[in-house]
Amino acid sequence: MAPLRRLCLCLPLLLLPPPAAPAPAPGPRTDWAACRSLSRELSRLVATLEEPHRFLEETHLSEEDPKNWPPRIRCSDACDPPTLDTNNTRCLQRILQGLQHYRDLLGSDIFTARRLPGLEAALDQLLGLVQQEHGHPPRHPVAPSEAWEHPLLQRLALQRLQSFAAVMSRVFTHSAR
Repeated sequence: MAPLRRLCLCLPLLLLPPPAAPAPAPGPRTDWAACRSLSRELSRLVATLEEPHRFLEETHLSEEDPKNWPPRIRCSDACDPPTLDTNNTRCLQRILQGLQHYRDLLGSDIFTARRLPGLEAALDQLLGLVQQEHGHPPRHPVAPSEAWEHPLLQRLALQRLQSFAAVMSRVFTHSAR
């Protein structure tokens, strides 16, 4: 009878959830208001770019990469408002990965003949703000391309950057409130 009584006393302890993980040590915080301002500026800059090759204006390029490259903000990245209010780490890591990707693209041979210093500066500033808290993402070198491919690859990169910047701007706008 005594072992049964001990089991009954211990049973409620077994049903308790495990203790919570300790809170992470406070480190540098993301400046959401500055990120909001810079992401809006980046969206504006990309939207106002003129296509130097008029024949590409009507062209919609689409290329899907099964390895999720280039990075896109997805539902699984936890960038929705309720999750951002409680834990924004995964979302900021995805944004950092995307910023680094597009910064690498703008510095690659694809844009050698068409430098975009305003976009590069905006990306550098955003990278600086987000990297303060989340470090440097792994780099994925941009594969060299042929000169005839550059206008098409530029167009594709800028279309994707525009989409990425629009979603990123919405994330920062919510979080800066």
